[in-house]
Amino acid sequence: MTTPSPFGPNCTALVTGGSSGIGLAVARQLAQKGCHVWLAARRAELLRSALDELETSSVSKEQRFGCTPADLSDPAQTERAVAQAAETLGAPTLLVNAAGIVEPGRFTELSLDDFHRQMEVNFYATLYTVKAALPGMLERRQGCIVNIASMASVVGLFGYSAYSASKFAVRGFSEALRSELKPQGIHVMLVYPPDTDTPQLAYDNLHKPPETKVISGTAKVMSAEAVASEILRGIQHRRMTVIPGFDSKLLNRLVGLLGDGIFPIIDYLIAHAKPK
Repeated sequence: MTTPSPFGPNCTALVTGGSSGIGLAVARQLAQKGCHVWLAARRAELLRSALDELETSSVSKEQRFGCTPADLSDPAQTERAVAQAAETLGAPTLLVNAAGIVEPGRFTELSLDDFHRQMEVNFYATLYTVKAALPGMLERRQGCIVNIASMASVVGLFGYSAYSASKFAVRGFSEALRSELKPQGIHVMLVYPPDTDTPQLAYDNLHKPPETKVISGTAKVMSAEAVASEILRGIQHRRMTVIPGFDSKLLNRLVGLLGDGIFPIIDYLIAHAKPK
């Protein structure tokens, strides 16, 4: 028996961080599947460009798109974004939390503000959008929430003390949320993307310590479109977790098999890292 598609004209999707990177790639593929899509991100000019892409990707004149420029680390702005999406398109049936930032660096060089800002954008923005969008899903006893973690939340990595902390928070929140919401008919899915060819990775590569570059350089960089395709397949099949890419799946399996035994391998790579 085939699984009914969660996409199409009955799907109203809210995608945060939808102006670029993985968020935009997901939004574009949702448009190609006939969904109505609302974007939320900080930069209005990028959102306008993203909306043009969605219009181009649409498959029906009945599809509707819109956006809200918002700093999602502010709960009031997040509530406004969700309310505008609901008023214009209808309450979201699919929420994809793709907004995120990274500020790599050695712990001794990172400021407390670096920690606060990454927690605010990566974790609290996720929390705020779920809190705002969930009542509509609970009322229908139907919906899907997709939260984006990171391979840096599978194992903490050199140079990511702040970023890993924020993404581990997303992971713990999502796992607990899944258990609470499944009986209510709400599907919660957690995604662990590897290094993905996005503006965030370009910034990350400019600032990460050489030891971090050695560790991350062992894995293949994926395109945002490839990651988005795996996310949509995960939604289609109601998976609990999505780990895009062979290298990421291998790392996840090694961490599961080796436990603390993964750290001597990481220590070896760090010890032999040479600045270039």
